[in-house]
Amino acid sequence: MGEFVMPGYLNEYQRKAVLDKSSACLVNANVGSGKTTVLTVKIRYLHESADISYRDMVVLTFTNKAANEIKERLAASEEASNLPDMRYFGTFHSVALQLLREVLPVGQLGYTADFQVMDPEEELDLALELIRERKLQIKYKNRLKKRLEQETEGTPGRNSSRIQDDMPLLQEALKEEKKKRDRMSFSDLLFNTEQLLEGTEWKPQWVIIDEVQDCDALQLRLIQRLVDKGASLFAVGDPNQVIYSWRGSACNVFYTLRSAYDAVELSLPVNYRSSETILQAAGAFAQNGGGFTGSRQGGSKIVVKNHYDPFQEACYLADRIRGLVQDGIPFRQIAVFYRLQNQSGVLEEVFAQNGIPFQVSVKKTIRDIPVLYWMLQVLRFSLNPKDRGAGIYALSHKEYGERRSGKPLSEKAASVILKEEKTEGCPLYERMTGFLEACPEIDSPEALYSYFDLDSYIHPTSRTWQEDRDSLLMLFQTAFETLPFHENALLHGNVLRQGNDLLHGESPQPEGEGQTALEAAWRTFLNTSVLYGIPVKKEDEEGDGVRLMTLHASKGLEFSHVFIIGVNYGLIPLRTRDFEEEDEERRLFFVGMTRVKDYLELSFYTNPESRVVPGESRFLRMIPQALVENDASGGAENDLQTLKKMILEERAAGEAEKKAERPTMAEEPDQAAAESAKKPEPKEEAPQERYITHRKYGKGKVVAEDEAVLTAEFPGYGEKEFLKAFCGMEYTECSGD
Repeated sequence: MGEFVMPGYLNEYQRKAVLDKSSACLVNANVGSGKTTVLTVKIRYLHESADISYRDMVVLTFTNKAANEIKERLAASEEASNLPDMRYFGTFHSVALQLLREVLPVGQLGYTADFQVMDPEEELDLALELIRERKLQIKYKNRLKKRLEQETEGTPGRNSSRIQDDMPLLQEALKEEKKKRDRMSFSDLLFNTEQLLEGTEWKPQWVIIDEVQDCDALQLRLIQRLVDKGASLFAVGDPNQVIYSWRGSACNVFYTLRSAYDAVELSLPVNYRSSETILQAAGAFAQNGGGFTGSRQGGSKIVVKNHYDPFQEACYLADRIRGLVQDGIPFRQIAVFYRLQNQSGVLEEVFAQNGIPFQVSVKKTIRDIPVLYWMLQVLRFSLNPKDRGAGIYALSHKEYGERRSGKPLSEKAASVILKEEKTEGCPLYERMTGFLEACPEIDSPEALYSYFDLDSYIHPTSRTWQEDRDSLLMLFQTAFETLPFHENALLHGNVLRQGNDLLHGESPQPEGEGQTALEAAWRTFLNTSVLYGIPVKKEDEEGDGVRLMTLHASKGLEFSHVFIIGVNYGLIPLRTRDFEEEDEERRLFFVGMTRVKDYLELSFYTNPESRVVPGESRFLRMIPQALVENDASGGAENDLQTLKKMILEERAAGEAEKKAERPTMAEEPDQAAAESAKKPEPKEEAPQERYITHRKYGKGKVVAEDEAVLTAEFPGYGEKEFLKAFCGMEYTECSGD
């Protein structure tokens, strides 16, 4: 083991965290302070200086992206032979899955080592199915998913004790049904891992956690179980960025761990991202007023604008962004943040019309693509015939399933086929049950497509055939690219099935287990697709487009120029019920502000949507005024009524001026008569009727129009006046009737 060399780019606070020798250390890593750098160097320090093997570390993150970044940084300074030892580096759920696969006796709970993972939506579907079958009485079904999560975590909601229904019966039935189908939910992964760890000898030497402030009750219990077994603890996080209390995270994680393990608490106060101005403004929303310093002095003031409504704002942003790009700012360094996802609609429409490239940060899941979700159920049943739910779904899908006499197979008929194992007249069932045997011959996406004869199910004559075909081939390509199939599959499969033996240097099973290895590779792919998702279409993450996203989605990112829109009460912040929710809204705004490196612009509406209060929210008034530049161009003059009044006044003044300058017949009779005699009589033509289409009022007839204002009559609405610059309407020469 070589001597560890401390990187010269670390500051004194970062070095202190890396070199800390306490058995439990919590690092309060302020925003932009280099926490990932500290985490990675700490792991290297333990490995190279303290001779701690990577296989004896559990490194827990909240995103696959964060886990991969840590491993990639380590790989840059490591021998390739050490990389397979990073077996327990990943998200909480993926590490739990790995432990359940390799070292924990899942058979004690009624599962096989080949169990599959189900996402929360699948668990909800199963719960609803059991409610129907067993005629259970369940209240508040609209909150059923949340209630199921709380029951598993052991943190029932505030009113749960007063809810008298069949939830205990549903929980028990759901538990047994998941065992029958050999499926675990996300919550099950954490709960079962925590329970089984108590009775096993396996333990890591170190538990290292990123973004520890986001831990929910189950994740916190898993950490405590690992530490209670004798592991040392190193965790980094930021209490100012607790923005997921709605899914269980809480501000008290630091306090809980510090109290339980007498942990040393260090800090990383130096921010390397944002300008001094932005940090000072963000400090108004930070816990205890901030407590961090910036490495960048000065910076432009925060611009505050008042827009009439979201449409007018979107038009302004299109022009503003075009100007920034002309000044040399790449589109990808510009972002627009909003509180709710539905706020992106008007931005997308206006940006598209103005040729502004953009990317909307919406996590599209496999469920959003019907053909992909159906195919995953086909594969899931092919690998696990116990999963009757997947088999019934695959066979009875109205669009892609089997058909009898031209009609989709019913769920009842599909259930009979599975129960009686009837292959006659059901080629899809035959292919699913024969998949494992055929697996060694399926060596490409095209071969897999052909094996299941998918053209017979996505129907070449259908309107969506080409799109469905491309989606399926992309799914298969992802599988073959991301997993070590075929030549490497044997080793991969044995790692999954005999990971504990391999860790101790024992030899894998002989090559006769090739089919089992391929099966294991496909199981891994399915579990990975549930835990992390898979891309539903090829997108260039570094593509040059403006980023449109919610404040929640912005966490962990950074941009040169950021526009936070809709800072009205009812949006930022949302209407809250108590101080805890208000505090979270404040922290969320803090997160958005601290994504900014150079320029921040905040805006509010004079005429917002319903349930949103007009005018600036109190959050804007919390920012020290010395840091703010109120831009008049976006202020009162952007009130539509004010604009309309100004234009009408200017038009009237112009007409009066022209009238005053026009010569009268009395003043110059001879000249006027002469000019009149020269001009031919104009031909009278019937005026061409014009119509417009408005996004709210529909089709209307143009009544009056000049260069600035248009008046139109709409059936059911009467006459409406619009400023032509902002009306967003299309002209047509006829009524369209």
